[in-house]
Amino acid sequence: QVQLVESGGGLVQAGGSLRLSCAASGRTFSSYAMGWFRQAPGKEREFVATINSRGGDTDYADSVKGRFTISRDNAKNTMYLQMNSLKPEDTAVYYCAASVVAGITSRQYDYYYWGQGTQVTVSS
Repeated sequence: QVQLVESGGGLVQAGGSLRLSCAASGRTFSSYAMGWFRQAPGKEREFVATINSRGGDTDYADSVKGRFTISRDNAKNTMYLQMNSLKPEDTAVYYCAASVVAGITSRQYDYYYWGQGTQVTVSS
């Protein structure tokens, strides 16, 4: 069993920054890719960013490229999402997820474990 706990969400003005964290326990964290997804009100959950097991390969949704940075610290069993230049359209519940593969993947069905989510609200 794997437990994922997100933190760091909140309310920020447009143009501001937030750093999300995802603490993992219960499995060999460093063996699998991790990802961030988000779900805005009335919309389906969508891919945001992914990082491979060792942290050397990443991928981003086009909507966040150049503004968001995903990283991980395997020694701390923690993944991060640095979000800069935030826009109102980034408002959503952000979820971290643990994959069942080692390489980067944007496909939700590759992610077996999910956190409870953290709310990010960007005001205009």
